[in-house]
Amino acid sequence: MEVEPNRRAGRRRGRDETEEERADRRWTDLMQEIRVAQTGVQILLGFLLTVAFTPHFQGLERTDKTIYIVTVVLGSLATGALIGPVSFHRIVSGRRIKPQAVVWGSRLTFVGVVLLLATLTSALFLVLRVVTHDAYVPWLVSGVLAWYLLCWFALPLWTRFHHTEGD
Repeated sequence: MEVEPNRRAGRRRGRDETEEERADRRWTDLMQEIRVAQTGVQILLGFLLTVAFTPHFQGLERTDKTIYIVTVVLGSLATGALIGPVSFHRIVSGRRIKPQAVVWGSRLTFVGVVLLLATLTSALFLVLRVVTHDAYVPWLVSGVLAWYLLCWFALPLWTRFHHTEGD
């Protein structure tokens, strides 16, 4: 049985690419990821911004209005973090620092995903609280939050630690 060339020398498997090629590939991957998250957060934020202008909003309890304000701020912060890498790239483009731009873009995207998690959780809590006023709402929201944490963080981290050699 033939051993892969990279494995023969004891090196880990990977792509044969320069630092610049790797940065280009990682940047393209990052932009695709941002497109998915950014679309969701922008639709959610757009919806949230219109809620304050509905007649039903005026009748909300003070607590619900506070939750709404927190949710809108979280959505705005998530939008900023997820758009940040695009602005970052535009400002540093042509300066030959794409590897550093990828690192900062990745960090902003991760922050954006965490803020999106908080926005979705807060929005779900507000909607279920207004619609049902039942005591089970925090439990239901906690279950959905646990699902998000499992899908977005636990499974990827488990896969990373169990199927990579460590970076």
